[in-house]
Amino acid sequence: MADNARARKLADRIQVVVAETLDRRIKDPRLGFVTITDARVTGDLREATVFYTVYGDDEERAASAAALESAKGVLRSEVGRQTGVRFTPSLTFVPDALPDSARTIDDLLAKARAQDEQVRESATGADYAGGADPYRRPGEEEDGSGDDEARDGGAGDGSGGGEGAPRA
Repeated sequence: MADNARARKLADRIQVVVAETLDRRIKDPRLGFVTITDARVTGDLREATVFYTVYGDDEERAASAAALESAKGVLRSEVGRQTGVRFTPSLTFVPDALPDSARTIDDLLAKARAQDEQVRESATGADYAGGADPYRRPGEEEDGSGDDEARDGGAGDGSGGGEGAPRA
């Protein structure tokens, strides 16, 4: 087993080599605007997963995926030549979900902004529910509703909860 630092370094190098090779050597017309976003290598350095994004619609994404699959052999041999490792890892290309996640987050943020604006519009000109200052201050008059006994827990009325009460 290789250590994680070596696997990370190899993954970084694979990402650079694949991106440069796609830019310079692969002349497939199906290959659209492909960006290599990340690469990950297993702990035994035998398999590499290369993440990519494609700018365009679903048809262009499918065509670029097919072009990457057909260029896999050339890319793997170039990775082996430039990295110098004993065993060249096999490459697997996976479309990166990052743009879809970012689009979903942008949609959710726009929805939250619209709801905040709706609340802001409904709050203009509204009064506070308990008045401008809903807190009672010491020394102010009570409204006489009889809440005093409920607030002190009913202590002293002999209805239980004291020391002499039997336990159930």
